[in-house]
Amino acid sequence: MIDFPLVVGSFLVAIIVGLTGMGGGALMTPMMMLFFNVPPLAAVSSDLVASAIMKPVGGVVHLRRGTVNLRLVGWLCVGSVPAAFSGVFLVRAFGEGAAVQQAVKTALGVALLLAVAGLVLKAWLGDRGGSSSARDIVVRPIPTVLVGTVGGLVVGVSSVGSGSLIIVALLALYPALKANQLVGTDLVQAVPLVAAAALGHLFFGDFQLDLTASLLLGSIPGVYLGARVSAWAPNGAIRALLAVVLLASALKLLGVGNTATLWIVGVAVFLGGAGLMVAARGSRRSADPLRVP
Repeated sequence: MIDFPLVVGSFLVAIIVGLTGMGGGALMTPMMMLFFNVPPLAAVSSDLVASAIMKPVGGVVHLRRGTVNLRLVGWLCVGSVPAAFSGVFLVRAFGEGAAVQQAVKTALGVALLLAVAGLVLKAWLGDRGGSSSARDIVVRPIPTVLVGTVGGLVVGVSSVGSGSLIIVALLALYPALKANQLVGTDLVQAVPLVAAAALGHLFFGDFQLDLTASLLLGSIPGVYLGARVSAWAPNGAIRALLAVVLLASALKLLGVGNTATLWIVGVAVFLGGAGLMVAARGSRRSADPLRVP
């Protein structure tokens, strides 16, 4: 049975995904748990299956544009595909019933904190992409496989990471890649990664068809709308809002009280705003060579 409030919620989340390229599992799964009381394992399983259906669409677009390094994709998949499939077994190792649900909830909270750290790191590094073609990048196999393994394991356990954690790691490993090449390569490698994780959850997780159908009904038009709006939307402000939402969601999933959550989020927003002001002043000074300190 279709859950129409969930359709609306997934539509709103998918708009953010279309705008920023991030936040799919990081927002969709916590939304189902916190606002619709979906059990953690069912939320992760259904979100991964829905993502496995949606990811190939964006991957085909980037392949046609030539913004994908297929050799890099291959080495990432060497680590990520088996790790993602094995993630569900790691969750099951914690036991059955309430123990599994709590383990997934905790893992998701930690993964969201890592996603916030990734967003902050990406903002700090900035768009340092070079001018190299995606096909000309020299691939470093061992660190790339390690990134894929860690990212795949996190995705398999929590559904978070394919669009936030891995892309930040790629930014650090391959600074010569342009922004669109980072997104394209990450998106194409996410197709087999999410498919492997979804397959594991179909066999051993708690997949629910009605949840997945509701997610797809809302998220497909939402992603399309977000992608169309992204041409003129203030991307930096949206990413900042995304980081705040992820931080609050992570704290709630980890059992932090409402008062403490408000204080932590408030301090984070204040520090982030102060950092942006300092960075803006520094950029203005560097842009004016005649300015006297």
